[in-house]
Amino acid sequence: MKTNWKKYIGILVAIGITALVIFKLANNKKTTENKVYHYDKTAQIEVETMTIKTQQARSNFTFSGTFEANKEVKINADIQGKVNDVLVDLGSEVKKGQALVQLDKSLLELQLQEVNVQIEGLENDVNRFKILAEAEAIQGVQLEKAELGLRTAKIKRSTLLEQISKTTIKAPFDGIITMKMTESGAFAAPGVPLLQLTEIQQLRFTIFISENDLNTFSMDENYSIIPDVNHQTKLNGKVMAIGSKANPAGGFPIQFLVQNTKDLFIKAGMFGKVELIASNEEDGIYIPAAILQGGEDNPSVYLIKNNQAVLTPIVIKKRVQNQVLIEKGLNIGDEVVSKGFINLFDGANVDIK
Repeated sequence: MKTNWKKYIGILVAIGITALVIFKLANNKKTTENKVYHYDKTAQIEVETMTIKTQQARSNFTFSGTFEANKEVKINADIQGKVNDVLVDLGSEVKKGQALVQLDKSLLELQLQEVNVQIEGLENDVNRFKILAEAEAIQGVQLEKAELGLRTAKIKRSTLLEQISKTTIKAPFDGIITMKMTESGAFAAPGVPLLQLTEIQQLRFTIFISENDLNTFSMDENYSIIPDVNHQTKLNGKVMAIGSKANPAGGFPIQFLVQNTKDLFIKAGMFGKVELIASNEEDGIYIPAAILQGGEDNPSVYLIKNNQAVLTPIVIKKRVQNQVLIEKGLNIGDEVVSKGFINLFDGANVDIK
C-alpha cells in the first residue's frame, strides 16, 4: 500500500513540473511577443498634399554651378640659377609680360662680354684676310675659317642673350598670384614651381544637367549667371563647351565663359546659378516630377480619397524641366500627396498636415 502512495506522489510531482514548464514557456512567448514591434496598417501616416489646378509651366529655371579659374599655371624657371629677387607677393595682381622673379645673371653677362671680345677679334681677322686673299697673299681657306669662327661666335652670343632674357621670369597672362613657393636666395631649376598664377578676369562656370535638359543650352549662346554671394549681380556667360559624356551621377557638364566684375569680386570656387530666359509652355495640369511613383516609365501618384492614399496611374504628355504635364489620370481639384512618402502604401490612412 505504501508503494502505491509513493507511485501516485511521483506521478503528481511529474505532472506539476510539466505544468510549470508549460506555463513558463507560454509566459515567455507572451513576453517576447509584447517586445516585438507590430506595424499597425490602420494607423494614420502624416503627409503633405497639393491641390491640382490648371497652370502654365514654370518657365524661369535655374541650374546651380561653380566658378573656376579660366587659366591657372605653375610658373617655373627655364634655366637654373640662384633667385636674386621675387618681385611679387601672394595676392599680387599682375599684367601679361610683367617681371615676377629675377634670377642671377652675372656669370652669363661675363660670358657674353667674353664672346663680344671674340667677335670683335674675329671681325678684324675676317676684314684683314679679305684684303690678303684679294691680293693672293694668303690661301682662301684661312678666310673661310675666320668667317666660320665669326658665325659660331655670333650664334653663341645669341644663345647667351636668350639665356639672360630667361633670367627674368615674366607673367604669361594677366592674373593674380595665388601661390608663392620661393624666396630670394633660393635655387631655381627647370620643373620646380616658383609661383602659381591664376586668371580670374575671365572665369569658367560649370553646371551639370540631366540628359532631358541638354537641348536647353546651345553653343556660343549667352545666358545670365547670378553669383550666390550677390544676387543683385548678373554676369553674362557664353556657352563654350557642352559635355558629351556624363559623370558617375548622370550629369552632363555645361561650361560657360564669364567676364568677372571690374573689382574681380567673384573668386574661383564660389557658387552661382544660371538663369534661363523665360519660355512659353502650354497651359495644363503640371505636377513636380519628384512626386511621381514608379518613375516616368510607369508613372502614378497618391491621390487622396476619403482620407486614404490611393495609388493612381497617370499618363504624362511631356516633361518641362522638373515638372511634368499630365495628359490623363488627374482632374482639377484633386488632392495628391506631395511629401511624406516614407511607409506610405496604397490604401493607407493619412493625416494631412
